[in-house]
Amino acid sequence: MFYQLSIEQMSKMLQNLQHILDKGAAFADSKKVEMAVLLNARLAPDQFNLIRQVQIACDTAKLGAARLTNNVDSAPKHADDETTLAELKQRISDTQAYLATFSAADFADAATQKISQPRWEGKYLTGQEFLIQHVLPNIYFHITTAYAILRHNGVDVGKKDYLGAMPYKV
Repeated sequence: MFYQLSIEQMSKMLQNLQHILDKGAAFADSKKVEMAVLLNARLAPDQFNLIRQVQIACDTAKLGAARLTNNVDSAPKHADDETTLAELKQRISDTQAYLATFSAADFADAATQKISQPRWEGKYLTGQEFLIQHVLPNIYFHITTAYAILRHNGVDVGKKDYLGAMPYKV
């Protein structure tokens, strides 16, 4: 279940993020607005801009998977210097490629891992707590905020763009 909740879900959400960024680019092109305007937009003065939202969503996905599988050193490193849509889309693609290297077997001990980060000052979460209370809420938060920045600026995105394809049954 950890594989489905982490790798499969985060990969899907990053794909949906790519899609809403593409819609943002089409909007910018049709309105003759520089894409940089959207990439640097934010919802509040003290909030990160769209570029940073994408960067953090990618970091959450790759480091979440790496920490859950005790492979932090394998996670790709990014300089956080993206300034263009093409660079952001490459970062998303690189993150998706990294996520694709994991298998369900890699998560065999994920639930009971003790996971910490330097800013937690010696405190830790179990792998289950880390995934459910930290990783998933964080990736959803940053992708939702990216979506909201684009929507606030007039990009025609809706809930279906955010949710992506659903595995409906008949």
